[in-house]
Amino acid sequence: MLMREPAGNDVLLEVRDLETHFYGQESVTRALGGISFQVKKGETLGVVGESGCGKSVTALSILRLLPKLSARTVGGEVRFHGRDLLELSDGEMRKIRGDQIAMIFQEPMTSLNPVYTVGRQIAEVVQIHTKASRSAGMAKAEEMLRLVRIADPERRVNNYPHEMSGGMRQRAMIAMALACSPELLIADEPTTALDVTIQAQILRLIVDLKERTGTAVMFITHDLGVIAETCQRVIVMYAGRIVEQANVTDLFARPAHPYTQGLMRSLPDRRRGRQRRLPEIPGIVPSLREPIVGCSFAPRCPFAIDICRDKTPALRDVGLSHAAACWRAEEVMGA
Repeated sequence: MLMREPAGNDVLLEVRDLETHFYGQESVTRALGGISFQVKKGETLGVVGESGCGKSVTALSILRLLPKLSARTVGGEVRFHGRDLLELSDGEMRKIRGDQIAMIFQEPMTSLNPVYTVGRQIAEVVQIHTKASRSAGMAKAEEMLRLVRIADPERRVNNYPHEMSGGMRQRAMIAMALACSPELLIADEPTTALDVTIQAQILRLIVDLKERTGTAVMFITHDLGVIAETCQRVIVMYAGRIVEQANVTDLFARPAHPYTQGLMRSLPDRRRGRQRRLPEIPGIVPSLREPIVGCSFAPRCPFAIDICRDKTPALRDVGLSHAAACWRAEEVMGA
């Protein structure tokens, strides 16, 4: 059984057995099936997995931004500085969002208000959380645009979102997220809609700002290359559960779960240039609307045996600060 680390002074966020369900007219989708992890002060934690595995739902559950009519967190705890965010009132939660915990969303064009200037939107965040005046808020907005390396910030504060490029809008979102110096920044696929050159610039910007401000970062992505370049620890998610967690070096050196190995085999090897088609993981992700018996990855797993199909594996230690939810983890690492 995995030994839970004590929630010491260096633990900023602790998620325990978090369960989130989405409700349809005739079915319930179990989006998160009891996940547990920690984010420590000043670290960068990567959350990786294919689309639909629960990465974004995890972030929205932490910040309590789930659609109220169709989704609900039904179990677990989300402790930030020891306080369970799930027990706070809406007013108390609003004070934390954008101030102590901030989020960068996937697509800035849908997150920025099209009828307000970018500077006004950043200034509003500052005014709400610090009680600053309007002029002080605009001065802070200009300072933040300069910090995220937007040229001519004196002019750009008066731009509307549609007057900026995709890369500039994403930088503006980062400026807004960092305006109140949050202790935790959740970056949900922040480079998805950008071209490769701008992606690299945004990633380097986030890393530089994190090192400068000491903000902890929870980096959600499907790209293992991004994890390798930016993160210290990583959790791998599949079908609403955590199947592996480790520091980045150990994960890439000795992946202990067949799903993690499958993700790594699917990475293009740039050293070989053009090559034959990349290997893919056979099969499909199981439906989260039906109860899953045994390991959720078993139908797609080349290592699966009878116990994998009959009993759900819990996360267990397979090395120093390395855990996997696999009955055959030692054999998987050996392979």
